[in-house]
Amino acid sequence: MSDQQIQPVFAIEKLFVKDISLEVPNAPQIYLEAQQPEINMQLSTASQQLDEGYFENVLTVTVTATLGERTVFLVEVAQGGIFQIRNVPAEDLEPILGMACPNILFPYVREVVSDLVTRAGFPPVVLAPINFEQLFMQRQAQEQAASQDAPTTVQ
Repeated sequence: MSDQQIQPVFAIEKLFVKDISLEVPNAPQIYLEAQQPEINMQLSTASQQLDEGYFENVLTVTVTATLGERTVFLVEVAQGGIFQIRNVPAEDLEPILGMACPNILFPYVREVVSDLVTRAGFPPVVLAPINFEQLFMQRQAQEQAASQDAPTTVQ
C-alpha cells in the first residue's frame, strides 16, 4: 500500500432517455376544454451495478393531467445515467445512488416533460424542485419502521 490515499471517484459517464411515453387519450375533444387540469406527479428511482465501479441509476417521472374523470395527458419519462463510483465506503454507496444521482438526473427529466407537454399542444408543465435527500431519509425511516414491526422468529 502506498503512502498516497486512494481518492474517491464519482463521475457521470453517460446520461440518456431510457424510456419515454406521451398519451393524449381524449384528443381532439380535450383541446376544446377551457378548465385548468389537475396535475399529479409520481416518481421513482432504481439503481443497479453494471460492472466494477459502474452503476446505472434511473429516475422515472409520471405526470398525469386530469379534468374530472378524463385524462388530459399522461407523460412518463425514464431518465437514465451511468455513473462511475469507486473508492467509496460501502455505507456511502446507497446515499449516493439515492440522493446524488437522482439530483443530477432530475433537471433532464424536468426538461423532457416540459418539452413533451408543449409538443402535445398544452402549456408547459414545469416540475417543482425535489428534495431527494428528504425522500431518501423518509424511505429509510419507513424501511426501518417496517423491519421493526416485522415479527421475529427465534429457533
